[in-house]
Amino acid sequence: MNQFDFQLSAIDRKATKEEVEKALEKYRIMLLTQELNQLPKVTQSFSLIPPTNTNAFHSSTEQAAINNANYELERNKYIKRVTLAVNRLGFKERAILIKRYMTVDDVFDYEVYSELNMSERSYHRYKSRAFYKLAFALGIEVYVEEVAGA
Repeated sequence: MNQFDFQLSAIDRKATKEEVEKALEKYRIMLLTQELNQLPKVTQSFSLIPPTNTNAFHSSTEQAAINNANYELERNKYIKRVTLAVNRLGFKERAILIKRYMTVDDVFDYEVYSELNMSERSYHRYKSRAFYKLAFALGIEVYVEEVAGA
């Protein structure tokens, strides 16, 4: 009888935590840049290279509009993805992440756990659990590299 040996790969906790913090920082930046647009170039420019007849856009206004539309789509998709992943977490985990990372203001850990009436130890336990659940939900978990031949 052959028995299948199924083991989950070990997770690199430090690297996974860093990836989640990067994702949450990107979320905060995306929220801040909601109304910023890339402006077209309005100054005239000259070139010694003769124009070519291709189907490519040559207008900086058209290119700026395309870039703005693409950025809006990317930003909205990312914000929605992170928000849905955070909303799947438990109440305390969700409250910690929202208050600590998903607001415009920078908030420190001690402010969050005192506002939530939690001890420092339980706060860090819930926060750590929330990070790993969020990493799996977003697909950004980092695994320990196994050495070949070991």
